[in-house]
Amino acid sequence: MVKKPVLVLNFGSQYVQLIARRVRELGVYSEIVPYNLSAEEIKNKNPYCIILSGGPASVYEKDAPKPDPEIYNLGIPILGICYGLQVMVHQLGGIVERAQRQEYGRSKLYILKEDPIFKDLPQEFDVWMSHADKAVILPEGFESLAKSENSPYAVIRHKEKALYGVQFHPEVVHTQYGKELLRNFLFEVALAEKNWIMGDFIGEKIEEIRSYVGNGKVICALSGGVDSTVAALLTYKAIGESLHCVFVDHGLLRKNEAKEVEEYFLQMGLPFQKVHAQDLFLERLKGIEDPEEKRRIIGHTFIDIFEREANKVGADFLLQGTLYPDVVESAGIPGAKVIKTHHNVGGLPERMKLKLLEPLRELFKDEVREVGKLLCVPEGILRRHPFPGPGLAIRILGEVKKEDLETLREADAIFIEELKRWGLYDKVWQAFAVLLPVKSVGVMGDVRTYEKVIGLRAVDSVDGMTADWSRLPYDFLDHVMRRIINEVEGINRVVYDVSSKPPATIEWE
Repeated sequence: MVKKPVLVLNFGSQYVQLIARRVRELGVYSEIVPYNLSAEEIKNKNPYCIILSGGPASVYEKDAPKPDPEIYNLGIPILGICYGLQVMVHQLGGIVERAQRQEYGRSKLYILKEDPIFKDLPQEFDVWMSHADKAVILPEGFESLAKSENSPYAVIRHKEKALYGVQFHPEVVHTQYGKELLRNFLFEVALAEKNWIMGDFIGEKIEEIRSYVGNGKVICALSGGVDSTVAALLTYKAIGESLHCVFVDHGLLRKNEAKEVEEYFLQMGLPFQKVHAQDLFLERLKGIEDPEEKRRIIGHTFIDIFEREANKVGADFLLQGTLYPDVVESAGIPGAKVIKTHHNVGGLPERMKLKLLEPLRELFKDEVREVGKLLCVPEGILRRHPFPGPGLAIRILGEVKKEDLETLREADAIFIEELKRWGLYDKVWQAFAVLLPVKSVGVMGDVRTYEKVIGLRAVDSVDGMTADWSRLPYDFLDHVMRRIINEVEGINRVVYDVSSKPPATIEWE
């Protein structure tokens, strides 16, 4: 039975899948479709409503992406988000201009008029902005429902048609009541009905994997994190012993990580093989400082190893735990800009012998954890903080050297150990240490030192698409700083990163 969808028109936003995912969280099936899908094709899909995503373009640029203008005449409710608002205003006769004062991050929204989209919401709340342009004149028939300090038209609607626009991003967790606003649009404006649960995803993916793989064999790129573990279990349920899990110890792991991963997977009963490749990775990374080049080398080296192992068992497919944020930041969706190349997306070689199998490609970290719970993944794996595939190579800024890896491992282990001891590990989304490419003057025992700097990073997030720095207790940070400086040779200064995403990313490289 075909589910009636909510259609999300994709203009290349970093958050486009997040919009679709929020809709699914609210219990309604959603699909992402190209921005230039014709009005007739949209009508044939019989959607509850249309959501126009944000995007990196400006409406007045040459070749700026624009939807079929006939969509506004279909009688289908439409919500434009950020660029989606701007393109709606532009196409319907209003004016959008470059803002003299741009808005990025948290901003206060002030509701001006009552409307079903604001049902049960307060008159003021914080929203998450990310825009350089703004509407300055609304099209005929539109009115402003809310404003921010910099945007007089932060929420708009047509007086007679169900055409809405919001200049902020209700889909991100840092917008207060963003999910409630989307709920109101779906159920109060578009009159949608619930038709989606996560259990549907598991059943559909198992069938999809069986159909795609057929009688073939699959090599799983196993990291020990929640993503590759869930991907492995999902695929194991689909094809059984045709799955072969390979764990590559590339020498870029955290302290004692290889041993812990092996113990977990032997307990779970999944087919497991460990490959020692520390020397190979370090040799190929020798002299490399550029982070994009490091990611590319690591991605290619992984593929070389997996293709070699695949030949041993006659495998045709490579299973990866790729998530949607990896795809977005590597510009793996139409119209998106490259932020950083992930080793398992943009870092892959153009020509591969293995076919990719990525069953989690459309999901976010918390969704993967939800699937993992349904698949009975051990709590210890589900609770692990995210760890990038390139490992510590992208937490050492500059060339990766063996002695720097040891230094970073020790500092990172102290940070994580103390987070757990203080009961803070499960209260932050991700935490780690970074070795900075600078030295600073210090004094130890009345002697001048000139040594390296460790940066500590801890963030609060739900899905990794946006994040805010964690407000860890000062006493805790003081304690960790003293342990690192006293116990890790070569470190005389510790700093704490207080940048949000955006404008920063979570990882430093």
